[in-house]
Amino acid sequence: MSTTPAAPADSAATEAQASDTPVVDATEASAAPAAKTEISPAATGARLAELFPALFTGPAKPFKLRIQVDIQERAPGEFSKQALSAFFRRHTGTTPYLIAVSQGTQRFDLDGQPAGELTEEHRQVATDELARRRAITKARREEAIQAQREAQREVQREARKQDRAAQQQDQQAQQERRNRAQLLRDFDTTRLTAANFCALKGIAPDALEAILAQAREEAKQDALRPRPEGRRDHRDAPRGEHRGGPREGQGRAPRAPGAEGALREGRGPRREGGREGGGREGGRPDNRPPRKTS
Repeated sequence: MSTTPAAPADSAATEAQASDTPVVDATEASAAPAAKTEISPAATGARLAELFPALFTGPAKPFKLRIQVDIQERAPGEFSKQALSAFFRRHTGTTPYLIAVSQGTQRFDLDGQPAGELTEEHRQVATDELARRRAITKARREEAIQAQREAQREVQREARKQDRAAQQQDQQAQQERRNRAQLLRDFDTTRLTAANFCALKGIAPDALEAILAQAREEAKQDALRPRPEGRRDHRDAPRGEHRGGPREGQGRAPRAPGAEGALREGRGPRREGGREGGGREGGRPDNRPPRKTS
């Protein structure tokens, strides 16, 4: 019975000793691949451009099918499968690559050499994707334009609203100014006491003096304001005279003495009862016999 408890102690020590070393080794071993897969697609692309510039620099080129296998063979241990998959998934979805596929006829290897033809199916897939993206871009652009127009209309509506409010305020201020002027005229001509005048106008007695003082000040301002030039006032001019003098071509100048006779010079003497230059009395020509009466 003395040997029975020793076995668990020995086994625990052995288990602890066995567990210490493998755990550390497994952690260190798994850390290296994890660090290698953390490389970004951009860093992968930059490294591929350094190793294979004929394919990964310049304008986009359609890749040879199963190009990842060629990369692993030409640069063993340089890239993990996860890093290459992330890069190609991103690169083959870019617009320049889709344009190259939709317009191309050949695929290219790591040395930039033709390595197989592009099928019509692949070209059509790229073309459809480009059309879908263009439609999305167009819709977004139209939405942006519509939103911009709506914003402009809102600004214009707000400006018109403010203009109307300003006009209403100005009209109200002008009306209040006219009311004060009328109140001042009424107060200057009334025979009522101030209290009765305020009661008649519906004004608080303690506010009357301030309103009248403001009205007097506004009257002074109106008197100093220059009046706009308008038509001349001809109300004091004698009747019959035209404003600004006689108009050109109106009225006749008096004829000089003897002008009437001068106008008749060169004409034959006027015969009594007839027209000038011939005709008998009553206007009948000389060569017609008198009408017979029965």
